[in-house]
Amino acid sequence: MRHLLTVFDLTADEIGDIFELSGKLKGQLADGVREPLLAGHVLALLFEKPSLRTRVSFEAGISHLGGTSMYLGKDVGWGDRESPADFSRVLSQYVDLIVCRAKQHDKVEQLAQYATCPIINGLTDVSHPCQALADLLTMREVHGALDGKKLAFVGDGNNVARSLAVACGMLGVHFALAGPAGYHFDAAFLARLKEQVPQLKLTVTDDPAEAVRNADAVYTDVWASMGQEKEKQQRRKAFAAFQVNAALMAQAPSRACFLHCLPARRGEEVTDEVMDSPQSVIVQQAANRMHVQKGVMVWLMRNR
Repeated sequence: MRHLLTVFDLTADEIGDIFELSGKLKGQLADGVREPLLAGHVLALLFEKPSLRTRVSFEAGISHLGGTSMYLGKDVGWGDRESPADFSRVLSQYVDLIVCRAKQHDKVEQLAQYATCPIINGLTDVSHPCQALADLLTMREVHGALDGKKLAFVGDGNNVARSLAVACGMLGVHFALAGPAGYHFDAAFLARLKEQVPQLKLTVTDDPAEAVRNADAVYTDVWASMGQEKEKQQRRKAFAAFQVNAALMAQAPSRACFLHCLPARRGEEVTDEVMDSPQSVIVQQAANRMHVQKGVMVWLMRNR
């Protein structure tokens, strides 16, 4: 059974296949064609965290493909009323795919351990694979072939940054992370990167200007994610020098596009002048969440 819990679950060729499928489906939708490739299929959205893009993009995507979806919140008693094994085995008897948005990554791993249908990680504290795939699909649409390109991530070495680093390594993209000391990738993740994606060209620095130099894409995310509210003031102080503004974008080539996984805290990690600039492709990026996830769902059902 194939799952998508982290980008490590895919190969470069498989990402390429998903991108080709996503691009085809995106083009068909633009032409008014909604091929029912998953007619009769049911998608469960098992969410512990609130969502706009992940929930709506998956619900709309499965509908375009001829299937249906159901949103499952706290009322189903996940991790509460019964063991993870019982819950996973039973739920996967009713549905064909499960998207899980969880606070802890091990809960998604437990779900996949016992489920008899594919599990897709819709965000955990460790990984956000669908976001990274949509990001690099967007970058490919803007710049063409990805091999040899550079993506600079300015901010926290969080779940999005980790997923991007893996995907970049697989697709030949130089990944640069700029953030304050103490907020870079941890040693365990770096060791796994080195072992499983040894070809990755990685730069880690505390100088955002160095990171964005020669970059084809400049990316940022909120300084305090969901679950880190108690650290908000501490993080705001630590990341004050890492705001993506016009001055920092000027250090990057004029070809560089701006990316943000959203929601953004305008005036903190990024300014309005960057968010709303001609270099910003945040709407295209957000739209690609749906297109790439349609590709993921079809690909998983074909390769389960």
